[in-house]
Amino acid sequence: MTHLLSKSKYIRGLQCERALWLDVHEPRLARYTAEQMRRFDRGRDFEYAFKAQFPDGIDLSAELGRSVDLYSARTAQLLDGIDQSPLTSHLSPLTLFEAGFQYDDVLVLADVVCQREDGSLDIYEVKSGTTLSDTYRRDAALQHYVISHCRRIHSFSIVYNGVDGENGVNGQGGRFMIIDLTVEFAAEGDRIAANIAEMKTIVRATAEPDTPTGQHCLTPYACPYQHHCQQGVRQLSLFG
Repeated sequence: MTHLLSKSKYIRGLQCERALWLDVHEPRLARYTAEQMRRFDRGRDFEYAFKAQFPDGIDLSAELGRSVDLYSARTAQLLDGIDQSPLTSHLSPLTLFEAGFQYDDVLVLADVVCQREDGSLDIYEVKSGTTLSDTYRRDAALQHYVISHCRRIHSFSIVYNGVDGENGVNGQGGRFMIIDLTVEFAAEGDRIAANIAEMKTIVRATAEPDTPTGQHCLTPYACPYQHHCQQGVRQLSLFG
């Protein structure tokens, strides 16, 4: 199944509709700094450290690689127990890494999904930051929206890098702080659906939006398309 949006594109769209369009149609124009690449690496390291808490986890990315449109079907196959013995009377609990779910033309890959014996899911979205930012919440809320239309969710938590002294599970470079936000996310459905509808209109447009530059180019993240949008614009006029 093909898709129009992912969680990273959704977050991009909340920041700037022009950046979203470029992310879909002209991703080759993106430029990332060395510090941004180091931050990506730190995030992956923290995520791997948390996943190590689940030694029996099945990593779909190891099996499917960049074939992202295969993830949701393979995830359904595993969660429905197709690979299990036909003599099994109920679903055996299992843990998946990068499990794929698709709804409303949006594909999300969840960091850690633990299936209970009743088939419901405990989901963990792993973030390496030391605070629970609004962006982390929006990212995870989108995942909850998509997954809740595919499966029954028991709990949805964000895992972030807590500071020393906080209660949490010891992890690489800090502590795994686990915050259950299931109730909060369940109330976000209408707003997320409206955002998705607007973003799909942007993505389907044939012309690049003429969004002016401004403070949104830097918040919550430095946009990798700034150099493209600033062409022909005087530097002093950007953020005045």
